[in-house]
Amino acid sequence: MKTLAIRLLLALSVGTTSYTSIYAQVAPSPADTTRKYENPGGMPAAVKQPFLKSKLFKAVAIPAVLITYGAITAQGDAGINRSAREFTQRQFRPVNTMIDNTVIFLPYLELGAVALAGVESRNDRINTLLIIAKGEAIMLASTFAVKYLAHETRPNGQDNLSFPSGHTAQAFLAASIVHTEFRDKSQWYGVGAYTIATSVAALRMINDKHWQSDVVAGAGFGILSAHLAYLSHRNRWGRKSIGRDVSMTPAYFGSGASGVSLSWRPTR
Repeated sequence: MKTLAIRLLLALSVGTTSYTSIYAQVAPSPADTTRKYENPGGMPAAVKQPFLKSKLFKAVAIPAVLITYGAITAQGDAGINRSAREFTQRQFRPVNTMIDNTVIFLPYLELGAVALAGVESRNDRINTLLIIAKGEAIMLASTFAVKYLAHETRPNGQDNLSFPSGHTAQAFLAASIVHTEFRDKSQWYGVGAYTIATSVAALRMINDKHWQSDVVAGAGFGILSAHLAYLSHRNRWGRKSIGRDVSMTPAYFGSGASGVSLSWRPTR
């Protein structure tokens, strides 16, 4: 009897030891804290937008269509180029080329006039000027590089720098910036700017400086340059207004004299 009791105690002792050993093996390991500061706010991970809805696609879609069309139809005095030139020469007479060289900057004048009138733009003055400078650099580099590579002869035979139209690219670059800066206020600012840019393209064809393929591609290069400038820009100086308290109103000074009253309240 005593021997049986001893055997039972030994069995219980061995069973307890075995259970303790097994419990030690399945105990949970310490939590990994090496990544606990990666998302301290607990914000959900950003969902990646499909390419067709991305900013890059929206920025390059229309310019790519215009540039591709211009490149396909850039056949010199043939095809649609010849038809468009003959139609233009029948309907219009050449005008002074000084108009072409002046009108291309009118969208920038519109930008300045609207800003002086006190309309709030998308970016402050410094960042807008930086975007303009960046867009101009992209436009000039791309258009002149393609001009020398394409080696397209102008309709009037002046030189071999016809494709694409630099004047048209310049006008549409400025128009695109005006549209982007003020589209939240009114779409009519952009409509006015793009109307000016389209008139530049028409004048280049009327003056026999460019084929229709040149001006269509030039519009694409101008819009693309503006979009790339915005995509690559970072608002390093913030969005604080710089001298935005500017207003311009008509004024009457008596004795039949009238003019414009300009007031400016500088901000700190």
